[in-house]
Amino acid sequence: MPIQDGDTTEKPLRGKRPKQGEPVIDRALSLLAVFSDRRRALTLSEMARLAGMPAPTALRLIARLVAWGALERLEDGRYVVGVRLWEVASLSPRGHGVREIALPYLEDLFAVTRHHVLLAVRDKNEAVLIERLSSKEATEVAYRVGGRAPLRSTAVGLVLLSGADTAFQESVISQPPDLEVGVDSMPEGQLRRTLSDVRRTGLAMIRRTAPSRTVSVASPIFGAEGLVVAALSIVVPDGATPPNVLAPAVQATARAVSRNLGFNPGPSESVRMR
Repeated sequence: MPIQDGDTTEKPLRGKRPKQGEPVIDRALSLLAVFSDRRRALTLSEMARLAGMPAPTALRLIARLVAWGALERLEDGRYVVGVRLWEVASLSPRGHGVREIALPYLEDLFAVTRHHVLLAVRDKNEAVLIERLSSKEATEVAYRVGGRAPLRSTAVGLVLLSGADTAFQESVISQPPDLEVGVDSMPEGQLRRTLSDVRRTGLAMIRRTAPSRTVSVASPIFGAEGLVVAALSIVVPDGATPPNVLAPAVQATARAVSRNLGFNPGPSESVRMR
């Protein structure tokens, strides 16, 4: 049966056996990992093919995942991610903890701007959106809550990258530029200058033309130890409000959240990044 979204990048051979000695938990997680924004409901055969395992093995693991609540079976026989996973994920201190403290401030910023207000944290080499407040009239944006965004070509990503340790930054900088639709690629030299500016000013700005013409302004949120733990941004239609008008509100909100997370900068230290 063909994959619903037309994705044909991976086609494991029929009957492919799991790697020798591969733990059961790894195989179960590989079945959960086949879901994405474009693949939200999949059949057994689709899941098995994308995970690279025989259908009988996939069926046994899927049955256990359904029993636990990690997966749910629809009436048409397809499988979707279960609510139990959301319940577990909500316990993450880097996600729910930051979000719980930040949410009242995000709501205040949203009430003033009536556009998109985003909150993101870093997970390895990507930004994960843990909250987004949007009005019905707001312009279309690329990322949803729980979705992943690149570090080099998003405002929240640049903030999180600029606050990461030097070794990680160098590993990202040395990679080829992102080829994301609607955003100009940023070569190594420009990226280094941009990250330096973000560390100096506490602000990042990205313009994009798809899925709509928008400008995003982001600022870092610091934890009690003075390290960047999240990034807050506002996304508005390009040309509606100049970025320099948005910046003070975004920074003030990010600083308020930082203070409530226990961040206490010195008297002459307005921005502290590692």
